[in-house]
Amino acid sequence: MKGSKKFAAVAAGLMLCLGVMGCGGGDGGKQTASSGSEVKQVVDASEAAKQGDKKDWKIAVVVKDSSNGWFARMEEGVNQFAADTGINAYQKGPVATDAAQQVQVIQDVINQDIQALCVVPVDPAACDPVLKEARDKGIIVITHEGSTCKNVDYDLEAFNNAGYGAFIMDKLQESMGGKGIYTTMVAHLTNASQNEWANGAVAEQEAKYPGLKLLDNPKRVESENNSEKAYQVAKEVLKSHPEVTGFVGTSSMDTPGVARAINELGLKGKVFVVGTGMPNECRSLIKDGSLSYITLWDPAEAGYAMCVMARRVLEGKPIENGTDLGLKSYSKLIVSKENPHLFMGAGWIAINKDNVDNYNF
Repeated sequence: MKGSKKFAAVAAGLMLCLGVMGCGGGDGGKQTASSGSEVKQVVDASEAAKQGDKKDWKIAVVVKDSSNGWFARMEEGVNQFAADTGINAYQKGPVATDAAQQVQVIQDVINQDIQALCVVPVDPAACDPVLKEARDKGIIVITHEGSTCKNVDYDLEAFNNAGYGAFIMDKLQESMGGKGIYTTMVAHLTNASQNEWANGAVAEQEAKYPGLKLLDNPKRVESENNSEKAYQVAKEVLKSHPEVTGFVGTSSMDTPGVARAINELGLKGKVFVVGTGMPNECRSLIKDGSLSYITLWDPAEAGYAMCVMARRVLEGKPIENGTDLGLKSYSKLIVSKENPHLFMGAGWIAINKDNVDNYNF
């Protein structure tokens, strides 16, 4: 999401990046094929994804927040791409989800002789000027969760954003029994993808589920991509509006924070939250009934896919409707009718208590 989301520190096995310089180390995070045994194989990549030109290219991936478990998982995919292909691909990000800090990280990496830049923007509008600077330097620019960015070669989404929002709503109405009042939560009102997901959820409800109704005020609240903030905001909403029985969460921090509030207020089985989340982070909340469903795509696969797309552009290969990036969720890209630079995969999944133990990230 994406969309957006955003998911607190994940499992103990995930190595979190600390500091603006991420986990790259002195070589800028370079991973080579010879170090593949040291890299966790988290993405099922075909030979089409692994093979191609192996020039001395540098691909920098800049994420929203290097201390976030969602992006720790994404870095595993980036590192695996580097190990699989021998291309110097690495990830960096600010120490917190802050647009100004992210712009500074981007500014730093575009001055380090890179050939391609992949960005998951905190605020697309804030990123656009520095992305233009990158393109003016001849750097290929790929975004993810950045459908409104203007200065890009391509934006790669895991799915159609409105469709993902509809998918969240389908699961929420199921949890709510097809009736009740709900509200929506995003990390920031400036986050393009997450607001598109929330809008898609509302549109799905209005089209299909007349028994549900969007709360008049607040229709949308912000979590600031922080689980504690999501918890506090959810408590305020539930105390001020006891009629609310559902939350659409878009950030990965929303769902665990809201679920914690539901649990603390003794509302399990009465109030429900469905939205983006990480399996390991949300496992106990799902199992104890505080959280009915989480929806997501695998950020490792998204990180890997951005790098594959960047390499294809560097190789002079076309990106077009039906392009296969060699990954399950990105095997037949769909181009947006409204934006010829926006390409979508088909990567959403839903996890509940019945299948949560099938996922370990």
